Amino acid sequence: MIVRQLQECEQSDRSVKSKTWQSVRMLLADDNMGFSFHITTIFADTETHMHYKNHLESVYCISGKGEIKDLATGQTHQITPGTLYVLDKHDKHILYAFEELSLACVFNPPVTGREVHDADGAYPASS
Repeated sequence: MIVRQLQECEQSDRSVKSKTWQSVRMLLADDNMGFSFHITTIFADTETHMHYKNHLESVYCISGKGEIKDLATGQTHQITPGTLYVLDKHDKHILYAFEELSLACVFNPPVTGREVHDADGAYPASS
């Protein structure tokens, strides 16, 4: 059994921060669950360009307000508490945070822990 507290993870190397977000990786590849689980904060008044070419991601909005834009279709979707979005086709997108967003995220395959977005907005392929 694995039991972790968010506050403990926030104070460890499981917390990774960029200019627009902070991701607390509570479950990682070396936990051998087949996915990773993150609590991610997207900072208010930011936009983050992402394209997870090597991962699938499911995101549940806990709090805050934003919008996601699918760059293939141009469609936008409002993100508010209770919204789930799934990047099931390695969707290239922009996430706009109108307020600070708190998100619960699941990645498959799992990340190892220190990944940040590359120039394309992707995490590197798992090894």
